[in-house]
Amino acid sequence: MAGATEASLGMLKEADLTDGVDRGALDKKLQGKRLAFVSPATPAKLCCLVVLAVLLENLLLLPLFWSAIKKKPVIKSSQFATCPKDWIGFRDKCFYFSEDTRNWTSSQSFCATLEANLVQLESSEELNFLKRYKGFSDHWIGLSRESSQEMWKWTNGTEYQAQFSIRGAGECAYLNDNGLSSARVYTERKWICSKPNSYVQGCQEASASCSGNLRYLAGGGRCSGHLRLPSRLAAT
Repeated sequence: MAGATEASLGMLKEADLTDGVDRGALDKKLQGKRLAFVSPATPAKLCCLVVLAVLLENLLLLPLFWSAIKKKPVIKSSQFATCPKDWIGFRDKCFYFSEDTRNWTSSQSFCATLEANLVQLESSEELNFLKRYKGFSDHWIGLSRESSQEMWKWTNGTEYQAQFSIRGAGECAYLNDNGLSSARVYTERKWICSKPNSYVQGCQEASASCSGNLRYLAGGGRCSGHLRLPSRLAAT
């Protein structure tokens, strides 16, 4: 009887020890999870936190950024203007190519209503430009004369210096694919008006008003640059 009792007690002790071992392992496992949860952040976690912080900062600053853009004043340059609508700019001039046909006198009158004149050619580059844009049609230009024995003159009264040869015996000159030719004043053709580009002309006038080594800044509407010091002062 006593032997059976001792055997039972031994089995109970062994069960208690086993249960203690299992509980200890379980406690260690749970403690490890708790430590892993509250342990210092790993580099990967730090990287994620930094990215989240940056994104959050950008989200907070985005409304301020857009409000600043909306409130930024728009600078409009009213002092100078580019070529008007339906006009084409080249160098310091604006050109208008007509769609209708008229005689030379009516063509000049039309240009005058636009504060312009029939085109006055000044260089071979300008001539080539006009030939490219005129298409297949002939266009009146601003040259005329009283008769075939008279001098050619521009619409402003200045004499033509014969930069380009003019074929024909007509009183008015026009531009075709081969260059310049002439015809009678009453014949109808398309025409080309021209006038100075007010933006370029304004910039040139403003630039001329800048003294010394200053140059005109069209966008800022002011003179800017560096004054050159005398050599004696620059060396000191």
